[in-house]
Amino acid sequence: MTVDTSNMCSHLQRKLFEEDGVYHPLWLAMQDDAEVTATVRSRQLHIYRNGKKVLVLAGKAAPKVIRDDNLCKMLQQ
Repeated sequence: MTVDTSNMCSHLQRKLFEEDGVYHPLWLAMQDDAEVTATVRSRQLHIYRNGKKVLVLAGKAAPKVIRDDNLCKMLQQ
């Protein structure tokens, strides 16, 4: 999976891509899941499963869970 990071919040980039980032395990799980897609909108990462939004990650704000999904459960661990 590739994501255009040019419009992504720098805080979110650190949380997502750096090994010690809080969202890094989530990013790794997304790489192995063929049903998951993601896009950057308004500096946030919008995550979809089978075309339906499940999660929105922001740099400084709390994640917004849209639908119950295995990826969302990873945030609560």
